[in-house]
Amino acid sequence: MNMSDTPREYAIPAKAGKPGTTGKPEIPAESLVRHATDNHVAILTLNRPESLNAITPDLREHLIQIFSEASADPTVRAVVLTGAGRGFCAGADLRGGAAAGDRVPGDVARTIRLGAQRLIAAVLDCEKPVIAAVNGTAAGLGAHLAFACDLVLAAESARFIEVFVRRGLVPDGGGAYLLPRLIGPQRAKELMFFGDALTAPDAERLGLVNRVVPDGDLEKTAREWAARLAAGPTRTLALTKQLVNASLDTDRSTAFAAEAAAQEINMTTADAREGVTSFVERRAAEFRGR
Repeated sequence: MNMSDTPREYAIPAKAGKPGTTGKPEIPAESLVRHATDNHVAILTLNRPESLNAITPDLREHLIQIFSEASADPTVRAVVLTGAGRGFCAGADLRGGAAAGDRVPGDVARTIRLGAQRLIAAVLDCEKPVIAAVNGTAAGLGAHLAFACDLVLAAESARFIEVFVRRGLVPDGGGAYLLPRLIGPQRAKELMFFGDALTAPDAERLGLVNRVVPDGDLEKTAREWAARLAAGPTRTLALTKQLVNASLDTDRSTAFAAEAAAQEINMTTADAREGVTSFVERRAAEFRGR
């Protein structure tokens, strides 16, 4: 399962160097996302540890770009999203925003549509399975970013907070869409109305987290899960993800029709043919992601 190219690491494009300096571009710390790809797994690390990885517009746009590229890149077959330092993501960075008096009608709605909602959609629509490895606090948009992922691993120290009500804000970033579908409307309202911190074990009990692991095992477990996904039939997983996500918003007849169409498409893939052949030949399948 080794990649043919060398593991690579990226960061958001740098701004031009200032006059009088060495000319070397400076990369603002608040705009960095560590992005390494190895063994068909893209590992994305939010890299603003000094602010618990709060999301700035630059960080958001870079993440959206990376998820889009991961969908189209045949060498990427799974994605892991985590945070640097002691927290996963504290949500949107609200510092530096325009004062309320400077806004005109429509500004806030436009900002949400083009910002937080686009980020959550990028995760939901990514054609590769995405694992959230939640270390420490995931609050507000940071919690919704984790819940949008296909699988959620949480360190024992992780906490999830619907922090919006504490600031007198309505949940955004798809929270009112995601949570009722994951845990039902009553539980979602409890979390959103009170804004209490939810421990990792409680999140697992509610169904928001797939598995809780010791802090020291989080990275290892995430890599193991991602490796299993990367060794699987990539297009089959993409179609399965699409079916499951769409099923929550449609009726049975439409869901059944989509299932049949997805299976029709899937049977044209080399991995599906390999799966059937390996069954007939009584051997383990060797999927290539195509």
